[in-house]
Amino acid sequence: MLGSGYRPRGAGSARKEQPLTVHHLNQLLLVCSLVLLIAVAAVRISSRSGLPTLLVYLGIGVAIGQDGVGDVQFSNAELTQVIGYAALVVILAEGGLGTKWKEIRPALPAASSLATVGVAVSVGVTAAGAHYLIGLEWHQAFIIGAVVSSTDAAAVFSVLRKIPLPTRVTGILEAESGFNDAPVVILVVAFSTAGPVEHWYTLLGEIALELSIGAAIGVAVGWLGAYGLRHVA
Repeated sequence: MLGSGYRPRGAGSARKEQPLTVHHLNQLLLVCSLVLLIAVAAVRISSRSGLPTLLVYLGIGVAIGQDGVGDVQFSNAELTQVIGYAALVVILAEGGLGTKWKEIRPALPAASSLATVGVAVSVGVTAAGAHYLIGLEWHQAFIIGAVVSSTDAAAVFSVLRKIPLPTRVTGILEAESGFNDAPVVILVVAFSTAGPVEHWYTLLGEIALELSIGAAIGVAVGWLGAYGLRHVA
């Protein structure tokens, strides 16, 4: 990661092949410490302002990225995917543990509809706009639509718990933000590797099957976890 993901401003291709020296390691540790301190301070700022911490983190990334003052270049797609999935698991687990079941239980039908039918409508509308307004091919347009269709669970959990909304509305939005990640991830992967249009009906069946299996496993793990924790306590 250090060899291919980080490169100081002005460094050439020959610089990448050189070993990491103590001087460069000290610089890297200093930058990482500063970023960590800013991230910790961002939590305090967001808790008082009501804005999601994610916005501050995105700002930090833009500032130190290859187009910012830090010129940190990172292009490892596989590592990005692994980190993204790991972060998504942590976010959804924290959101689920902090959500009251009695509040979201009445909202499950509406949240499920928004996370499936609503996501499909969002993907279709966004893809149509990308195709007709920007001129992208349908395949690329559907990928863009799938990427931007889901709400951010971390932002929703952070904001809704500070805004006095009706319990039913809060439950629907929290449940939908947690539910829609699964179909969106499947859609993004499917659109990135999908074949001709005539085979998409098979794709829909696979999506429904994967969602059903995932829901069954999630319910089973949740029930067993609650059962085990009660007995351990």
